[in-house]
Amino acid sequence: MAGEPMSLRVSTFYKFVNLPDFRSYREPLQHLCARHGIRGTILLAPEGINGSIAGEAAALAQVMATIRSYDAFSGLESKESPAEKLPFARLKVRLKKEIVTLGVRGADPALGAGTYVAPEDWNALISDPHVLVIDTRNSFEVAAGTFQNAIDPGTARFGEFPAFVQERLSGDKTRKIAMFCTGGIRCEKATSYLLSEGFEQVYHLKGGILKYLETIPSDKSLWRGSCFVFDARVSLGPGLWSAQDTADHTEV
Repeated sequence: MAGEPMSLRVSTFYKFVNLPDFRSYREPLQHLCARHGIRGTILLAPEGINGSIAGEAAALAQVMATIRSYDAFSGLESKESPAEKLPFARLKVRLKKEIVTLGVRGADPALGAGTYVAPEDWNALISDPHVLVIDTRNSFEVAAGTFQNAIDPGTARFGEFPAFVQERLSGDKTRKIAMFCTGGIRCEKATSYLLSEGFEQVYHLKGGILKYLETIPSDKSLWRGSCFVFDARVSLGPGLWSAQDTADHTEV
């Protein structure tokens, strides 16, 4: 019934951290998630961890607590959202070169990234006409929804973002730039890249669109449309309900 709490939850998380022994985490995390009936994907790379997993609320909470118990992942933040059914078919723990693929040297958020902007302060920043607002997601994601006045870089994958920067942003490097993405990981790496290219005032939405939709009431939101997600839910609306169910959960 609409409005009742759901027992299934989705947790989306990442952390940029120097992780030279990233391979050693694969088997323990695989066993941990499997033991608790968790599905989804966790990526491990020398630059950190990135995951989107789902399961029963209590089991998921225990898994996330165990992940945070590792020194490398202490303080790891996550975005939690409800689900009517498990949005992932299986569990995958993969080893990668990057936890989000940009494909350029010099972009290392563990060494330096842009200034975080809390969801509560985001509206004021992007309403400033002197701020350049950039959606760092792919065009098909932007088509589902974005913030008003945001620029669509026209990319089909994140690895094309550096070319957009070189072609469109190579002029004034002193202008304020505010960037955002789904959960925060792409825009955080994008800010690191811009700083490495000499841009001086770079900001990004902490927790990404998901945290904004979770935090900001719909009547105060500057978000337009829904937020595309890479699982069976397809897109989310205010309160992080599946967009197709948003009409039933407008008070969340």
